[in-house]
Amino acid sequence: MTKRDYYEVLGVDRNADANAIKRAYRKLAMKHHPDKNPDDAKAAELFREITEAYEVLSDPDKRSRYDQYGHAGVDEQMQNMWGSGGFQDSHAFRDFGDLFGDAFGDIFGFGGGQSRGGRGADLRYNLQMTLEEAASGREVELKIPKHVQCDTCNGSGARPGSNPVPCQTCGGHGQVQMQQGFFAVRRTCPSCQGSGKRIESPCITCGGSGQRKVKKNLKVKIPAGVYDGAQVRVSGEGEGGMQGAPAGDLYIVVSLKPHPIFTREGADLHCTMPVTFPQAAMGAEVEAPTLTGRVRIKIPPGTEGGKVFRLRGHGVPDVRNHGQKGDLYVKVRIAVPKKMTAHQQKLLREFAESAGDEVYPERSSFLDKVKSFWDELSGETK
Repeated sequence: MTKRDYYEVLGVDRNADANAIKRAYRKLAMKHHPDKNPDDAKAAELFREITEAYEVLSDPDKRSRYDQYGHAGVDEQMQNMWGSGGFQDSHAFRDFGDLFGDAFGDIFGFGGGQSRGGRGADLRYNLQMTLEEAASGREVELKIPKHVQCDTCNGSGARPGSNPVPCQTCGGHGQVQMQQGFFAVRRTCPSCQGSGKRIESPCITCGGSGQRKVKKNLKVKIPAGVYDGAQVRVSGEGEGGMQGAPAGDLYIVVSLKPHPIFTREGADLHCTMPVTFPQAAMGAEVEAPTLTGRVRIKIPPGTEGGKVFRLRGHGVPDVRNHGQKGDLYVKVRIAVPKKMTAHQQKLLREFAESAGDEVYPERSSFLDKVKSFWDELSGETK
């Protein structure tokens, strides 16, 4: 079984402080301690899970690595497998890439660790996409460096013709018990890493790990409407399990590049479109941008800056609502001329001189309110 999220285990939010984490642990530890639940077969497992979660979340360094990489960031077995660099800092990505002699380390990370029973670690791939690609969907080709089952020993880690034997340290149970004052804690056996087995004659190909390093080519369909931070799970394409255990999963985490025109809110798109003063004053038919091309919208006479026009169905597909498309909201901004010729200035000046209050009813109303306010203020100060 896959490990549960540590925050979920302790029942705290991801932004919980150290005191909240400690209180949650004490409460749960007292409730589920095996000595208090001798007839509950699940109590020991729950207690182990609670203690494991607390050990990580109470340590600032481990918690930081867990928040960034998931269970793999704090899994000793994974860190040993990938080298001393492990998940200590951002160098972990480069260590991963260097292992294969290429630049995969710049974009590759881990989302989970070896779970109990040896299930392979989950892998994480950060995929950057444009807004246009996210709206229409895309098939991506990935080259994934990973460990898979060794062909020579079929993942057992033992030389062909031999078999693993029970681990002498844990007696084949995969766990050892450690006494910590009042608490008795079970930990993964350091000799067999939880497998319960020991290999006396290691496979000459994989050295007893049951795995080999490969680069696997994958084609993955990214659905239309995928949003920033979305995860696309590819089952069984993570790291191979130890000694023939099931492989983990691959998680493709999408990040969207900023768009020069549009911003996105859910399935809706927003943009700000400048129109000229004459267009806003007299009305016009103008072209507005969409992700798929241009559309014409009518600007009514007297349109003010800040007016928003809604274009139905010109957003992006909503992956959470059967692909139904959102809308595009176009906000009008009045463009003010920055440079004018002498003739243009003369015409504009003539317009300003000839325009009466009826042309600007809102300004006239505002000036009346200001005059009334000043009159009242002047009367109060006499």
